[in-house]
Amino acid sequence: MTITIVYISLSGNTESFVKRLSNYLKEQQQIDTKLINIKELNHTTFAVCEPFVAMLPTYLEGGNGVDNGDIEILTTPLGDFIAAHDNYKHCYGIVGSGNRNFNHQFCLTAKQYAKRFNFPVLDEFELRGTSSDIERIANKLITAQKAFRV
Repeated sequence: MTITIVYISLSGNTESFVKRLSNYLKEQQQIDTKLINIKELNHTTFAVCEPFVAMLPTYLEGGNGVDNGDIEILTTPLGDFIAAHDNYKHCYGIVGSGNRNFNHQFCLTAKQYAKRFNFPVLDEFELRGTSSDIERIANKLITAQKAFRV
């Protein structure tokens, strides 16, 4: 089994989490990962034909996420990639990260993508995540990928 993770990281928190998750899957579950870092693609897209999970941080434009401040900024290349080539049809879910200090805005971008593309929010974590986040999310990814049908 290989788990494909399509992600974007701006401050390095999401990338740190993805790399630690990848190491955990390899060492503890004997599962390989294929990592696609959207930031490195410079707005190019290609078709992803295998099932994948998306991961992204939350960057929104000000406000409180309820009345205003729910407009995604900086992570839109991930949305463009998921939309291109009907890649969303192969995405079995999304994992969001954020800062709980932002209350309603915590992981709001992941929730918006889930609604936009009709796939579930599998989980969320704060900042760089903890070792218990890694273990919990790894198990959810394994279960979700096994259950996914294109």
